[in-house]
Amino acid sequence: MNFNLSQYFKKNTETAPLAVFRIFFGIMMLLSIVRFWSYGWIETLYIKPKFFFSYYGFEWIRPLGIYTYLIFIICAISALMVALGFKYRISIIIFFLSFTYIELMDKTTYLNHYYFISVLSFLMIFLPANAYYALDARKRKSFKYIPVWTIDSVKLLLGIVYFYAGLAKLNSDWLVKAMPLKIWLPSNYDLPVLGDLMQQEWVHYLFSYTGAIYDLTIPFLLLFRKTRNFAFIMVVVFHVLTRILFPIGMFPYIMIISTLIFFDSKVHYKILAIISKVLKINQTQFDTNRILTFKPKKDKILIGIITVLFTIQLLLPFRYLLYPGELFWTEEGYRFSWRVMLMEKAGYANFKIVDSKTGKRFYVDNNDFLTAFQEKQMATQPDFILQYAHYLKKHFENRGHQNVQVFVESYVALNGRLSSQYIDPETDLGKQKETFKHKTWIIPFKDEIKGL
Repeated sequence: MNFNLSQYFKKNTETAPLAVFRIFFGIMMLLSIVRFWSYGWIETLYIKPKFFFSYYGFEWIRPLGIYTYLIFIICAISALMVALGFKYRISIIIFFLSFTYIELMDKTTYLNHYYFISVLSFLMIFLPANAYYALDARKRKSFKYIPVWTIDSVKLLLGIVYFYAGLAKLNSDWLVKAMPLKIWLPSNYDLPVLGDLMQQEWVHYLFSYTGAIYDLTIPFLLLFRKTRNFAFIMVVVFHVLTRILFPIGMFPYIMIISTLIFFDSKVHYKILAIISKVLKINQTQFDTNRILTFKPKKDKILIGIITVLFTIQLLLPFRYLLYPGELFWTEEGYRFSWRVMLMEKAGYANFKIVDSKTGKRFYVDNNDFLTAFQEKQMATQPDFILQYAHYLKKHFENRGHQNVQVFVESYVALNGRLSSQYIDPETDLGKQKETFKHKTWIIPFKDEIKGL
């Protein structure tokens, strides 16, 4: 049966799945922000540090001191408004901007699921998620049917996240050595029942292979009605287990809730009926037979934007092919590629300040400038090391030092290997510029990791 693309974009489907997705997305984001605040992480990560690691090209995005709390307040309020479907368009735009600003303030806190939320919230700007069961949908403004591509685009994004995470696991460290799970899992020795199992090597390999198979197959199992219920059970078990074993916050719950969008509208009407009963909402006020259609010009613009977004998502994870060397070692092209929990890197970086004319030198105490968390992240990532070196050069020049050179003695251990030298100790990092080009001062990896 031939697939007709033009006919596909003319098809409609019921709105309920997107409405439920919007409600749960907004609630989960609100809870995530409240949780982040309650743990004191705003102060710990964005107010107390003296120095912040910025993303290349986004150096102008910085924490705002005590006003950083205001950004989180704005983000939380906009998340609530998204859940309610109130002033949805402006609310989701504000949420995207505030959340992404928070994400970009310091790349020390980078996580794949933060990036996922930014991409997803950007996508939601162009979706009619307030067309049904929303404050915006009252007074006969409700639509029972919307273009099918608006819901399928969310499914596609979820599918990319899972499938690319699975592709990334097809490497020799993950499949042949069960790394880094062989390092991480034994630390759960104190768990009831599971604690003893986590010490067994066969369990490490079982988790490695089932993790790869799960990521590669779950999007397809969710697409088909016959396998959907089984797939959803797998989703719940997988993410609950990962939440128990690893400290990854709200992400497992977000993925479980997001997966509901793969179910047909009957399931979502039942969910909305439960919400209506609990909150005493008259659900019938939203029940119309109206079909939401976009004007031809707007339709083309929306589809064009979505096409560009997904083209970027499909290609960006492969940018690492433009760089020489081992990806896990250099991390050039590693971020924003759905590579989830693939590495255990440990190391240290000892910075030396040298007067190029007199030869006088002294070593830097990183504790004077970085938090323990920042130092741990900096010691194993070349762009962090370079940015910190530039900061040190500027700092000591401002303190009156002349002819400042910055060198680093650094050693890194990757996925259980012996520690080896990481950065060329003869390179003056103060003279190196941050670009998208390969960092030639990274010492080549002395082993090989086969795979994607």
